[in-house]
Amino acid sequence: MNTRMTRITFFAVLAFLALLSPLARAQKNGNGSSVGTGQVFLPNPVASLQNQYLTDQKDQNYPELMPAYRMVTLTNLDGSGFLRGDWATIRSSTGDLAFSGTNTFHFTREDDRFEQVMAYFWITEAQKYIQSLGFGTTRRPINMESQAVRIDQIGIDNSYSWDKHDILRFGKGGVDDAEDAEVILHEYGHAMMDSQMTPFGNFGYSLEAGAIGEGFGDYWAATVSSLIAPTPDPACIADWDSVSYTPNMVPHCLRRIDLDLHYPQDLEGRIHNDGQIWSRALWDIRARLGNIQADTLILEAQFSFAADTSMPAAATETVQAARNLYGKKVADTVRQVFVERGILN
Repeated sequence: MNTRMTRITFFAVLAFLALLSPLARAQKNGNGSSVGTGQVFLPNPVASLQNQYLTDQKDQNYPELMPAYRMVTLTNLDGSGFLRGDWATIRSSTGDLAFSGTNTFHFTREDDRFEQVMAYFWITEAQKYIQSLGFGTTRRPINMESQAVRIDQIGIDNSYSWDKHDILRFGKGGVDDAEDAEVILHEYGHAMMDSQMTPFGNFGYSLEAGAIGEGFGDYWAATVSSLIAPTPDPACIADWDSVSYTPNMVPHCLRRIDLDLHYPQDLEGRIHNDGQIWSRALWDIRARLGNIQADTLILEAQFSFAADTSMPAAATETVQAARNLYGKKVADTVRQVFVERGILN
């Protein structure tokens, strides 16, 4: 769980109208094979526009925000006309569920359906990236399911992954959480780690394990958003979501993953702050090995984490995963990163 980013008639008419225009009709070739288009932020307005002076303005859609919207392809839809597919399912929202007989989901932020499109797109792209690394084919799957999502049904500015119900919930207040791709990816990171527990359960039964979970969530947000929508400061996490509660801090960041923190002297007993030690280590591994090797070994190692692991124990498993996958040289590089952070001797 995450405390600041902490799992009939009308439809018949729409279907009939869609049939009248085959060119406009959603491509429907079976479950998960339908595609469409949607409008999203990549990853958020502050990062993409490099404008630290944007504010929420109570969900208003104002001129300075307009250049931040991007059209994207929505893949793996089930052809129902709703945002349902192989890797994400929007279950509910404070408003109507987005529906289109042509799979055309073009909304702006004053409409809650915009956040539904954001969640569907970013979760789907994250899972596609996981599978591109071999997880689900040559490696064990990671959260390889249609992740259930609820939008804006928390009346507070908070989001979380709930393993018991296997659902992600995104709150509202200030900048609504699902307007920022890195909040979405962070929470998906929690669902990923829960899915890697054997048996399936909640990762993070100790302070250090909780910090590892938060650190990984931040790292996952950075590595995926950097691949899909690179920005000048990828180590700044959730810069759009955080404008409401960091008005005097520039750049606006929920947290950073490049801080010079060390274990154990910088532990504070607060999982979100302590997680920045772990995320910095993962970020350094990525810098030295590239995202393919780094993300593959980081994800593979998490299958071996105990739910109440410590940072040294998790680091040891990560080094072993590097050795098993890529040999001694890569393992030594990974170990050196953890030594630099004080996590390993």
